[in-house]
Amino acid sequence: MRSSVTGFVGDTLWVAVELESNSAFQRRFSRLAATNVVATLMVPLAGLIDVAFLGHLDDIRYLAGVALAAVLFDTIFWLFGFLRMGTTGMTAQAKGRGDQDEVFRLFLRAGSLAIGLGVAILLLQWPLREAGFWLLQGTEVVEAAGRDYWEARIWAAPFTLAGFVFLGWFLGQERGGLVLLLSAVANLTNVALDYYFIVVEGKGAWGAGMATALSQVTMCGVAFVITLKHVPRLWSLRHGVLARDKMRSLLLINRDLMLRTLALLLTFAAFTNLGSIMGTTVLAANAVLMKVQLLASYVVDGLAYATEAMAGVYFGQGRRSELKRLVVLASKWAVAVGTGVAIAFAVQPDVLYGLLTVHDEVLQRLRHDTLWLLPILSVGSVAFILDGYFIGLTRGGVLLRSMLIASGLGFAPLAVAAWYWSSPQLLWAAMTAWMFIRTLTLMREAPKTWSDSDL
Repeated sequence: MRSSVTGFVGDTLWVAVELESNSAFQRRFSRLAATNVVATLMVPLAGLIDVAFLGHLDDIRYLAGVALAAVLFDTIFWLFGFLRMGTTGMTAQAKGRGDQDEVFRLFLRAGSLAIGLGVAILLLQWPLREAGFWLLQGTEVVEAAGRDYWEARIWAAPFTLAGFVFLGWFLGQERGGLVLLLSAVANLTNVALDYYFIVVEGKGAWGAGMATALSQVTMCGVAFVITLKHVPRLWSLRHGVLARDKMRSLLLINRDLMLRTLALLLTFAAFTNLGSIMGTTVLAANAVLMKVQLLASYVVDGLAYATEAMAGVYFGQGRRSELKRLVVLASKWAVAVGTGVAIAFAVQPDVLYGLLTVHDEVLQRLRHDTLWLLPILSVGSVAFILDGYFIGLTRGGVLLRSMLIASGLGFAPLAVAAWYWSSPQLLWAAMTAWMFIRTLTLMREAPKTWSDSDL
């Protein structure tokens, strides 16, 4: 009897400790996720307000032109998204190992790379612009509006890339409050300047571009002020930051992330370009739907960012057992968010889309296509979580392979069919297939990382 009682008490204590551990785990994830969700949500909300300002102008060409030019900036800037992603994963792992000096060296290393790449973009802005508008197709007036947007926004390139590093560095340290602050500064500034340049000054597409540019400059200024207190330590660690072996290691780690991002952005560019070929109304409607998709994906990205940071820290600490439940918890939350957004727009399309545009032909197209959001957002939300997970582990090769398979076998065949038959429905089917295959390939790889033998 004594033995049984002792065993019972021991089991009870073990369960209590395990439950406390689970509770602490969920609180940690919830706290980090909540701040990141709010921070990332500000980005699409600002974008939706951009669309609302431009969509309520008398001429639809401003909305369509900005949608066209935004593809160029997404392709250029997001191509260097590894500056954030790689910085987050490597910083989180260094934090997990307790190597604070390396945390600061990573900031200097990535920051130097960002500034160099930003200056290179400015020097190459003319050929980049001409090549971009040659590849994309739009009517003459739509392209003119897009060029106005380009001319205003391009000058913030170094600040945009530096902002990636600031966000990735703070996120890797699980400093979600600072990520939230910087996102608030950037996006609230963007909204205020949108109103000034578009509504008050009547600058149209150029005004939208200038608002975005100045918001990036403002965010970097605030981030720089925050890091001023670290200047003495950063200065003391400057030696060896730009050493060839260290920079080579940084570039090799981020190479796959860059190629993966390129494949992703080319898929989005092809989607937008094919919509443009199908007419200005289809292009404008697809732009609105993509903004809604981004609204949901940025919320899910908040969860994915929390997953990135925690996965990197657990990896650095060697706590493999935490990785599986991190993926499971984050995926459950993500599916709930993605499905909820899709259902809301499917149930009330006129009310919600009416906030973004007043053009009847665009609203009619949106009512016809809105159900595509349900499979894309419900299944695709898991892909976003797994993206964050593998970024935290700095497993860029896994992400690259998944993206190439999804783009080549999922999107491309249906996209060609959509172009041949000029079918917007087939175009959305291509996007859906792309998201499904991304999710399935990443789900297949995730269990392989939950054992010591793989990591």
